Amino acid sequence: MTQAPTPTADTVRQLVRSLLKDSAADSTGPEVRPVAEGGEHSTWWVGTRHVLRLAPNREATLRQRRELRLRDLVRPYLPVAVPASVAHGEWAPGLTYTLDTKVPGRSGEDQDVSAVGEADLAGLLSGLREVPVRQAEALGVPRTAPRSLEALRRAAEQAAERLAAADEFDAARLHQLTQPGAVQLAAQSATAVLVHHDLKGEHLVVSADGRVRGVLDWTDAALGDPAEDIAGLALAVGAPAAVRAATLAGYGARPCLRGLWLARCDTVVRLAAQLDGRDTGPLPLLRAQLRHTWEAILLERVTELRDGDGEL
Repeated sequence: MTQAPTPTADTVRQLVRSLLKDSAADSTGPEVRPVAEGGEHSTWWVGTRHVLRLAPNREATLRQRRELRLRDLVRPYLPVAVPASVAHGEWAPGLTYTLDTKVPGRSGEDQDVSAVGEADLAGLLSGLREVPVRQAEALGVPRTAPRSLEALRRAAEQAAERLAAADEFDAARLHQLTQPGAVQLAAQSATAVLVHHDLKGEHLVVSADGRVRGVLDWTDAALGDPAEDIAGLALAVGAPAAVRAATLAGYGARPCLRGLWLARCDTVVRLAAQLDGRDTGPLPLLRAQLRHTWEAILLERVTELRDGDGEL
C-alpha cells in the first residue's frame, strides 16, 4: 500500500491558493496553521474565515464524503449552524479534502453555555430526532447497536478501584448504579435516531453570550441510541445542563438517566486507562469531563422509574 503523504504548510498553502481566488493574487498565500484538535483529519486554519480538513487515509475519505452529504441533509432541521463546504476534492490520489467556512465563536471547551444555550442544545437534540432515518441511511450513515450499560458498569467498577488507589475518585459513588438499575436503563427498542455521536466540547461552537452557534465534525454520525448524544453533552456542559437540554427536547427520565450513566462510566474508564498509559487523552481534559458528568442532578432523587417512562 502506498504511504499517504504528510501535509505540510506549503502543501496546504498551495492547495488553498488554487481554491480561493482572493489568495491567488497574493504571492505569499493565506496564513495557514494546524488546528490542535485535529482528530482523525489533518485540520488547518486558513486565514480567519476558513478551515481545511484533509482525510489522511481511505477510511477517513469515505467518512468525509458521507459527512458532506449528511451536513446538507441535517442543516434544515437544526437551529444551530453546520459548517458549509466552499470547495472539496482530492488533495492526494484517493484522499479527499473539504475547505469549510469557519463558524464564528469559541470552542465549548473554552466558553460556558448559558441557559439560552441549553435551549439551543435542546433544539439540536430535537432536530436530530426529526431527520428522516431512511434518508440518512441512504447516504450510508451506519446503524449502531445500543451499548450494554451493565457491561460498561462492570468495567467502570474495576476502573474506579484503580482511580481510588490513585486518589482520583471515590469508588463508592458508582454504587448508585446497581445491576438492576443498569438493566432497567437498557435502551428501548425502536428508538434509533440520527445521533452526532461525538458531542464533546471541542465540537460545540459557543458565542461570548453562551449561545450554541454551531456543531462541528459529523464524521462519527450514526443511527442509534439518542442517549449517546445526551452522554456527550454531559461531558461537554455538565450533567445538569445536559439533562435539562434533553428534557426540553422531549426526552423522558429513562434516556436522560441512561445517557448520564453512559457518560459517567465512560469517564471513569477513560481516566483509569490514561493513568495506565492506555489512553492518550489529555489528563486535565479527562479530569474535567469526569467532574462534569458527576455533577448531581435532581432526577437522581428518584428511586424508581414508572413503567411509562416518567417525565422529569
